[in-house]
Amino acid sequence: MSEMDDLRQRLMALESHSAHQDGTIEDLSEMVSQQWTEIETLRQTLAELRARLGRVEDDVAPAAPDDQPPPHY
Repeated sequence: MSEMDDLRQRLMALESHSAHQDGTIEDLSEMVSQQWTEIETLRQTLAELRARLGRVEDDVAPAAPDDQPPPHY
């Protein structure tokens, strides 16, 4: 095998490897985009749940303040 043939084979291998990496990068980029969308949805849901919990806590009044002793003392 001549040196030129060896260089051609190496170049083809590098091009193949580069094409494979490009595909992997595109796949990973798509996954990251989907995950960010899901994260934003989860953040919104968490904010809504926190707000609902806050409203529930405001609606529930304690029967007796915590600093008073029970009536049997």
